[in-house]
Amino acid sequence: MAKSVVQNRALSVRQPYAEQIMRGTKKIEYRSRSTIIRDRVYIYASKTLTTREKQAYKKMKKEPGDFPVGVLIGTVDIVGCAGGPGDYEWHLANPNRLKKPIKPDNHPQPVWFKPFKE
Repeated sequence: MAKSVVQNRALSVRQPYAEQIMRGTKKIEYRSRSTIIRDRVYIYASKTLTTREKQAYKKMKKEPGDFPVGVLIGTVDIVGCAGGPGDYEWHLANPNRLKKPIKPDNHPQPVWFKPFKE
């Protein structure tokens, strides 16, 4: 299967979930809205940290700060979306970690944003 071209689109995901996506262990991203996007997109590791993420770090036997935040860390294909209002599963495949994290040109947004100036 040929790799698709990465669009100038990034999905913000909190750590350690962004790391799990890059490792291929998180294949579903839960969101309150559906998406029609079926493209290769960047994964932006958000700086936001809540109690829920702290618990996820503990499950991984890691600590906040063990993974990069505030940068694009890789790409992933969005291959599908299922679910109902308020509870959607975005299906992810083919994660590819960047050799070096990239700081986006544009200010990140909670879900989608264009990381590079056009």
